[in-house]
Amino acid sequence: MTSVNVIQTQPIDGQKPGTSGLRKKTRTFMEPHFLENYVQSIFDGIGGVAGKVLVVGGDGRYFNDRAIQVILRMAAANGAARCIVGQGGILSTPAASNLIRKRGTDGGLILSASHNPGGIDADFGLKYNGPNGGPASEGVTDKIFARTKEITEYRMLEAHDADLSALGEQTLGAMAVEIVDPVSDYAELMESLFDFPAIKALFAGGFTMRFDAMHAVTGPYATEIFERRLGAPAGTVLNGVPSPDFGQGHPDPNPIWAKPLVDMMMAKDGPDFGAASDGDGDRNMIVGKGIYVTPSDSLALLCAQATHAPAYAGGLAGVARSMPTSGAADRVAEKLGIACYETPTGWKFFGNLLDAGRVTLCGEESAGTGSDHVREKDGVWAVLLWLNILAATGKSVAALMDDHWQTYGRNYYSRHDYEDVEAEKANALVDALRGKLGELPGQSFGPLTVATADEFAYDDPVDGSHSAGQGIRIGFTDGGRVVFRLSGTGTVGATIRVYLEALETDPAQMHRDPQEALSPIIAAADAIAGITSHTGRTAPDVIT
Repeated sequence: MTSVNVIQTQPIDGQKPGTSGLRKKTRTFMEPHFLENYVQSIFDGIGGVAGKVLVVGGDGRYFNDRAIQVILRMAAANGAARCIVGQGGILSTPAASNLIRKRGTDGGLILSASHNPGGIDADFGLKYNGPNGGPASEGVTDKIFARTKEITEYRMLEAHDADLSALGEQTLGAMAVEIVDPVSDYAELMESLFDFPAIKALFAGGFTMRFDAMHAVTGPYATEIFERRLGAPAGTVLNGVPSPDFGQGHPDPNPIWAKPLVDMMMAKDGPDFGAASDGDGDRNMIVGKGIYVTPSDSLALLCAQATHAPAYAGGLAGVARSMPTSGAADRVAEKLGIACYETPTGWKFFGNLLDAGRVTLCGEESAGTGSDHVREKDGVWAVLLWLNILAATGKSVAALMDDHWQTYGRNYYSRHDYEDVEAEKANALVDALRGKLGELPGQSFGPLTVATADEFAYDDPVDGSHSAGQGIRIGFTDGGRVVFRLSGTGTVGATIRVYLEALETDPAQMHRDPQEALSPIIAAADAIAGITSHTGRTAPDVIT
């Protein structure tokens, strides 16, 4: 027998969930009533779940399995008709988006803190994705947040745990719980988009690759797709078994946290192609033999070469990039004669454009690229599109990038992160910058002169919404720029992100070290923002 308990509670000390949902320390989510209050707030904020069908799954980090059991019992207590759950509680974020869309569900709950470390002393997160498979709109997150501040009770089914290991259907009270293979639907989608026979022939011809799953969720996806379906040799996938603490690592695919892969690719006898993905499978890093490809350059090249893949053979409707992402994709879009949109950071802005059919590809500088196949960024998808292009052209990553720069120019680009800065100091830096924007145009900093200075705001061309305060942009007369933003993806303090960009059109200057090429802009950025004086930091914690 099962029964529904209505448990009295107090509002949680929450924060407004954003595109990435709510992220806190794992121990915070494990506190009495915290997870339950937030889940009930989601259910209430979306108008209830009675009679609805939801997808549930996560990246396998610590507390993922226990949190799913709570969610299932609460969904049943709130009258949900069915929950579709990845076997073992596993679903990558793009696979969850695909499942929501393919099954026509009412949305889904995704358990992840993306690229943040996992473990009992690390991070945990939970977000709601809507029926289109994409992150909840700001209107929905506003309702969820409002509910967290006034909640007085939550509903919980008193029942045994669901068996997350057994494929098939079971019940919790009156609710069906369907356990599905987390990989198969997604792998079939990838096979419908790309020329798998051509990629398979590439591997059969001796092409070598290493994919670092970083002990995170993409391990099973990469093993099934690259090694089994495409015939890459066993061992192509590194760190392919998901771990609750990501092998005590940091599952962020960049040259710092995926350094062993980068070192392997820089060796003379290294593989032909390298890639990595993050905790929940939505980000990617691309590395060729002897060359690291920035996310901004990757988006631009994929835009230029996408028609090699069957799904995009008819051309692109347009491309969108987040504001901090370099202008490299803009230059491709101009030559192709397609629309290019500059949006705030956050995949929900791309979702509106994708749903409206205005763009086909989109990307952000923080290692996220995707297309209209789902409504999330997608790490394995990006790797497969690169492989399709490599198979079709017969060129190396380095040769493709060199050809690209010769055609479109090179946007030297880097991001400097100052992590875990005291929030008060970080906000003071931004406030000071904001206060002197009108004074900056015409001022010189070393060899650079400021041409424009503003704070980015966005009017959504689809729903008409206005988003202000999206980052401070400083443009220089030579075409370079610097952008300052505070990141909300962490759980402690604030991260000051400084984005640096210089356009180079001289073919003789396109193979310089990026940090050297950007050195005048790096110096100007510190002089303009006073990073050292505000924070006491003399160097960034992470350079990508």
